[in-house]
Amino acid sequence: MTTQQISDTELAGQPAAYWTGVAYEALIAFTRAQQAEKGYTQPQFWLLRNLSVNDISPDGEGMILPELREAISSYIRPEDDLAAEAEGLLERGWLTQDTKDRLWLTPEGEQARVDLARNAPAIRAALHEGIDDADYVTTVKVLQRLIRNAGGTVA
Repeated sequence: MTTQQISDTELAGQPAAYWTGVAYEALIAFTRAQQAEKGYTQPQFWLLRNLSVNDISPDGEGMILPELREAISSYIRPEDDLAAEAEGLLERGWLTQDTKDRLWLTPEGEQARVDLARNAPAIRAALHEGIDDADYVTTVKVLQRLIRNAGGTVA
């Protein structure tokens, strides 16, 4: 496959939405492939994080699937099946489920969360290869400006 070279002037006229969409799909696919090689899925990691008092959970209390779905609604993908992902974590003993269908992180699940989080720096390093921090910061600032210009909110 050949890559067509276009001028900076032509590139400047291309729609940002196209390139951000292409980037999003490529980055998610790469991240998920790296995680799959390690034996887990991105949604499983999100479930562990959202149930851990040492991470995202404010109180470490168990949650039912609809609560978890709401908690990760800004980054879950339509094809993600949280019930199936939770079932996989239950089978591994990383979660338990009570009689009210609340999912709870087990000590083994907390250790798995810590272990899996150690994969993030290598994934980031692979994605950032050849990109210095100043260029990355500039890119993020440009994206934030585009978001604001479109009427969106930057967290």
